[in-house]
Amino acid sequence: MDSPLPILSFAAAATAVAAAGFSKFQARLALSRAKHRSLGGHSKMSRMVARLIPFYEFDINDFFCSDAAPPEVATRRQDGFFRLAHLYRDKFARGREMTAQAATQISDLQFTESYRVPFQYSRLVREHLGTGAFVQSSAGVTVTDLDGNISYDLTGSYGVNIFGNDFYKDCIARAEARAHALGPVLGSYHPVIADNVKRLCAISGLDEVSFHMSGTEAVMQAVRLARYHTRRSHLVRFAGAYHGWWGDVQPGVGNPISPHETYTLAEMSEQTLRVLRTRRDIACVLVNPLQALHPNANAPADSALVDSSRAGRFDRAAYTAWLKSLRQVCTERNIVLIFDEVFVGFRLAAGGAQEYFGVRADMVTYGKSLAGGLPVGAVCGRKDLMRRFREDHPVDVCFARGTFNSHPYVMTAMDEFLTRLSDPAFHSIYDGLDDVWNERARRLNDMLAERDLPVRVCNLSSIWMVHYTEPSRYNWMFQYYLRLEQLALSWVGTGRLIFSLNYTDADFAEVAKRFVAAAEKMKQDGWWWREASLTNKGIRRQVLKEIMTRRFSR
Repeated sequence: MDSPLPILSFAAAATAVAAAGFSKFQARLALSRAKHRSLGGHSKMSRMVARLIPFYEFDINDFFCSDAAPPEVATRRQDGFFRLAHLYRDKFARGREMTAQAATQISDLQFTESYRVPFQYSRLVREHLGTGAFVQSSAGVTVTDLDGNISYDLTGSYGVNIFGNDFYKDCIARAEARAHALGPVLGSYHPVIADNVKRLCAISGLDEVSFHMSGTEAVMQAVRLARYHTRRSHLVRFAGAYHGWWGDVQPGVGNPISPHETYTLAEMSEQTLRVLRTRRDIACVLVNPLQALHPNANAPADSALVDSSRAGRFDRAAYTAWLKSLRQVCTERNIVLIFDEVFVGFRLAAGGAQEYFGVRADMVTYGKSLAGGLPVGAVCGRKDLMRRFREDHPVDVCFARGTFNSHPYVMTAMDEFLTRLSDPAFHSIYDGLDDVWNERARRLNDMLAERDLPVRVCNLSSIWMVHYTEPSRYNWMFQYYLRLEQLALSWVGTGRLIFSLNYTDADFAEVAKRFVAAAEKMKQDGWWWREASLTNKGIRRQVLKEIMTRRFSR
């Protein structure tokens, strides 16, 4: 009689394989549930959709009535558009001419000039409302362009300008004088670096520091070290968050090759915490505290403003609770928690987002404002995470160097910045900071509501975003009315207004007056007309119909 043992062994093996397969299926299902439901959470799908969308544009006959506006409204819009174009030609003549010439050889300018508004409208806007990319001076809270126009600066230099342009000019001037004796000698350290490291360790509450040439590089090194020390492969980033332009943190549109070791999950989600608790391949979690203003949403830019669904709301208590839950899970699972404070560092509090939210990270990256206006990146981390070699395996290293890391002029400018930041008198700038900016946002919103204007602002302290209360396909036009009122915006338009903290009440009152005036003029020109039945969902359906018509008419 044959022994039943081979049959039993086969059955046991089959059961084990099935169990392993089911376990993998469960893990994969949990991961899918933790991804944000938007395209921002599904990088492969977002890239596929991007490749499928065809180019089309509205000619002058359809440009002003793409929302089915009646002829009289379209005529008002057209008259307003060309009146605006005439004013732009007169007011910004020199700046426009230089920008047009420079754009033929500066690829960055070609990109920004092409993506200020939704692509369907871009050509006509570029031809008639081209903006100047050049400024020649700054003072207080203003900048002056090549045509002599003095505008209130709402660009914030993409986050660098926390304390005002004059503050940074002084840091740089003093730094140049101090570093002049050594000059651009690289490789060796300027003595000032020792003080910088001590103060950064005190600010971050961490043990060691490494310097880099940009915020992007700092984040790259933090992730690399986390992978090196945990011996795990994957990083977790949250849908919509920006961590620089390098491949692993830009898995969707904008990166020609999809990374294979990045999970893009939903922020403020129990499903995400469940994935972090169960997976064994996660080395680190990246948090950009700026996302607290609009969790799981991409950085707002007018180039994607096809309707009025853009929204933001900062809930400090809710975001703090999320970060504390994240901190707990990362501790339990030995996952490195990295705060990417390149953008918000030192804007919310002197101790950065860690102080502001009361949550400590394992590693923190800084950049932007840290070097007193000069380019820099820095990683602060626990001693066990910052080491770049293994004592028991001398060839197994985590290499990172850069020719311009710790440049003498950058290090002395950083010392100037950190010296001012540590001054108790200067430190008082943070007293009641949220109350000041929340009240300013409330005041502006009240002014807009009183005049029945479909525009509002939301804010994370001095970082603001403009959103719209009525469905419209033309909200992107608002940036051009604001610029005409001499409010300087970055290329993303109304998506992000960044105030420096030296704005006085009088300065802000003038900005608010100009902001309201721009909105009133835009309303008068008919851009916010809408049929009563128009909805944001209806607009998106119309855009989809246009895309499909173009796609299948080839």
